Amino acid sequence: MAAMLWIILPVLVAAGSALLTFYIMQARLEVALAEEREVASEARVRLESQKRAMEEAIRATEESTKRQALDDFLADVHVEERHYVRESKGFFATRKSVVLQERLYFRNIPLSNWVERELVVEQGANLDHAVKRLSVFGRKAIPHGETSPSRLLD
Repeated sequence: MAAMLWIILPVLVAAGSALLTFYIMQARLEVALAEEREVASEARVRLESQKRAMEEAIRATEESTKRQALDDFLADVHVEERHYVRESKGFFATRKSVVLQERLYFRNIPLSNWVERELVVEQGANLDHAVKRLSVFGRKAIPHGETSPSRLLD
């Protein structure tokens, strides 16, 4: 019996040591895995925030580029005006009228034909006021210091 004890006891001690070592290594592995998951989670959060920041920066850049392109386009669009006074003589009276002709241009390319408007003017009327009232392509006054054409569209 003593011999059996001397044979079984080392085997039990070895099995217990192996079991204890297994559980200790398993715990260390779980700690290392948890640390790796934490690092991966932090990296994922950083990547997501960088991705959101990049998308916002791209969206802002696209918007400013579109606005700049619109401003450049509107800066190249202009209206050419000309006006003159036309007198038509009838049997009993002469009739004075102001004729205003306007045409839209993009740089030096005409976008429309001449648009002609005629307004009969009475004696002593202000011709400049009549011309402004006749304008087909009426323009708003740009506020002092405002240079952006797209601001007028807002």
